[in-house]
Amino acid sequence: MLIDTHCHLDAREFDEDRDALVFAAREAGVSGMVVPAVEALNFAVVRETCLRYEGCFPAYGIHPLYVERANDTDVSLLRDWLKCQIEGAMPPVAVGEIGLDFYVAGGDVVRQVHFLREQLKLARDFDLPVLLHVRRSVDQVLKHLRRIGVRGGIAHAFNGSRQQAEDFIRLGFKLGFGGAMTYPGSTRIRGLASTLPIDAIVLETDAPDIPSCWLAGGRNTPAELGRIASVFAELRDLSSLEVQVATSANVRAVLRLP
Repeated sequence: MLIDTHCHLDAREFDEDRDALVFAAREAGVSGMVVPAVEALNFAVVRETCLRYEGCFPAYGIHPLYVERANDTDVSLLRDWLKCQIEGAMPPVAVGEIGLDFYVAGGDVVRQVHFLREQLKLARDFDLPVLLHVRRSVDQVLKHLRRIGVRGGIAHAFNGSRQQAEDFIRLGFKLGFGGAMTYPGSTRIRGLASTLPIDAIVLETDAPDIPSCWLAGGRNTPAELGRIASVFAELRDLSSLEVQVATSANVRAVLRLP
């Protein structure tokens, strides 16, 4: 069965039909979903979502595009939340979604870097992997990872070079491929998905964001992971079963899932 390593199942876009979406995902062969938080205000919602649906695993962090509305005390709040949850009924599998985003113009880069560094320190202290947002910021994120070592994780929606991919792999990271890989024009991403070591790759939807080519810009859902996996299988000349086995094993290894 497949594991969606990045699915915002708690998003408001799913409020009207979340049960049906989870059922459809199960029917499409998706047995697990990693649900990352984006700010302190949705930590509890992420937790409740994961408690409600079997096979869902929470991650907690402050997304780079949310740091400008975050409080300066939110890192301390995250530390307390992790400490409380790690021994609870639904322990976090990672710190995330964290990182840097230099695609959106006008962002507070200094504040993004501050939150990234402080959250990397929390991941190190709690011995948790991280779910990284690296849009237009791969080298900068790698720089901070080299300074603040963590126990690996996933570079979500990877869109870097082969050298950057190899740098992440050396640091113990898996690379997330999803909707962008389905576009025939995404030659660089498809080339990486085709040729990188298969034990370095995991699959994701980023639902409700990054829709696959067949959605024509419409709402993305976790059920699309089945077709994403089929595209990946075709690129690698693998069977569906081989893709399921390999990518699920990679997720379990890096996030220590059961």
